[in-house]
Amino acid sequence: MTASPFAALVDWGTSNLRIWLTDSQGEVIGERQSAEGMGSLDKAAYSAVLERHLSALGASADLPVVIAGMAGARTGWREAPYVETPAPLVGLFRHAVQPEGVSRPVYILPGVCQRAGGAFDVMRGEETQLAGALEQGLDNALFCLPGTHSKWVLVEDGQVRRFSTVMTGELFSLISRQSILRLSVPEDGDAEADPEIFDAAVAQALEPGFALTSVLFSIRAEGLLASDAKTNPAARLSGLLIGAEIAAIRDDLLRHGKAYLIGTGKLTRLYARALSKAGGEAVLLDGGVLVRRGLLASALSLFDHEFKD
Repeated sequence: MTASPFAALVDWGTSNLRIWLTDSQGEVIGERQSAEGMGSLDKAAYSAVLERHLSALGASADLPVVIAGMAGARTGWREAPYVETPAPLVGLFRHAVQPEGVSRPVYILPGVCQRAGGAFDVMRGEETQLAGALEQGLDNALFCLPGTHSKWVLVEDGQVRRFSTVMTGELFSLISRQSILRLSVPEDGDAEADPEIFDAAVAQALEPGFALTSVLFSIRAEGLLASDAKTNPAARLSGLLIGAEIAAIRDDLLRHGKAYLIGTGKLTRLYARALSKAGGEAVLLDGGVLVRRGLLASALSLFDHEFKD
């Protein structure tokens, strides 16, 4: 017999929407996903989109919903103000907001921001994955969330102590598609196809005194001059960019000995290779599992808190 849903857990990003109906133990009863992310919705559309998916899953009219991600952005459904670092992951539910005009309980979780020392930064959605990692006992760890805008996060005693956003993925796209290097890096270039070239580029970026802007043009020049040498411009550019990113956090990496990579696929594998070259260990975690765990932990705390009140 199928268990009754405890809550609907929602990861509402810029490009995509994922909804899970789970029981109170986190077992998935039903799931939906679509391309109806924040970037394609007006504020007035969120409620109808949510209800349509919940109806398709057979959710009851009073099933509560907990949402993480860009639905809580200023341009999303309703802004859930950022919690400032050091931000306790276990208490994010206390800062949830409820949108108006919905008939069921809906809670939107906040993001996290950083102002200390002028290192301004924000995250929205990643903190819920980190809360899921906390549920696995990872309360003191260095995390990396690879992506277009990668996040490096230091969690200490269950709090987001500090973090940084690195635009490596976007830089790769801009450089390979809009700079002179577009003539060298093919659109279907595969950085994984030649791991030795990627590794050599990472090693170069980790050297003392490395300056990224002074070596980028060599990718173009190599293609013109090294006619007998094996080249892979995509692997070299990727290695230089990821290597430079990791060089900036290498002290934290060596102090912890490992970094927990939240993600899947090619990009995550490239980060794992680069971390190994930098002298650290990469431990891979599934972001989808973590966001569900983080959402469930908030749901359990929210509903227990309301019951006690």
